[in-house]
Amino acid sequence: MALNARKFKDRLLTYVLWSSMILVIIVLLSILAFIVTQGIGAISIEFLTQPPRNSMTEGGILTPLIGTLQLIIVSMMFSLPVGVCTAIYLVEYAKEDIYTTTLRLAIRSLAGIPSVVYGLFGLSFFCILLRFKPSLLSAGLTLGCLALPLIVGAAETALQAVPQSLRDAAYALGATKWQTISKVVIPAALPSVLTGAILSVGRVAGETAPIMFTGAAFFTPGIAKSLFDEVMALPFHVYVLATAGTFIDKTRPLQYGAILVLMALVLGITLIGVIMRAKLSRRDYLM
Repeated sequence: MALNARKFKDRLLTYVLWSSMILVIIVLLSILAFIVTQGIGAISIEFLTQPPRNSMTEGGILTPLIGTLQLIIVSMMFSLPVGVCTAIYLVEYAKEDIYTTTLRLAIRSLAGIPSVVYGLFGLSFFCILLRFKPSLLSAGLTLGCLALPLIVGAAETALQAVPQSLRDAAYALGATKWQTISKVVIPAALPSVLTGAILSVGRVAGETAPIMFTGAAFFTPGIAKSLFDEVMALPFHVYVLATAGTFIDKTRPLQYGAILVLMALVLGITLIGVIMRAKLSRRDYLM
């Protein structure tokens, strides 16, 4: 009887887990199907290669699309080096004391702060205090701050997962601490670090509140040619189209088309990252 009861519980939990997975897949596919059916009609060569015009009711999304890529590049150029260096300090150099514990707690807490708070911080610090004004630089640095906790957390976990035996072997061969970190630890942890970067790119590309305060323009005739120019971005462009007042009916196809392109952009970046991670993992395995 006890054996039959355990088998029943095991099957019941298996069915529950499978049902949960199927439910999540159905919801995800339903959302994707709705967006695709609503936005596929707007996708065309003109839509992808022309800037918006005539109060956003005509034209395409070239300007906000390029602006989104510019924001991703600026934010990653700031957050990725700083995040990885912070993780290296926490794992390889910092002592386990109250200071390190407080620092880790602060980083974890930053990950849960609403994005609008980052926007207000970027407005006060980058735009006003540092006098960068609303610009590509201010918006990119604000998004970099937003992505920083994700990158630090992923990089720290990846570095901690590297076996201590690899470090000991490097030390036994006469390598210094930094040589061990740069030649052994970081290459071994790179695939997982890349995963954290991919996740942060997905969040950076889809955020609206931080860039509203720090550099996203309602409309600009061309792409940002310097770090101190305002920039259009797909998330803010979608927000503008969704709140277009009397033009909502005209802009609805463009709105879902922009959403579809944004999803494809994030998916493409994620796919590239997954392929790179797989190649790095395979290379480490062969070595």
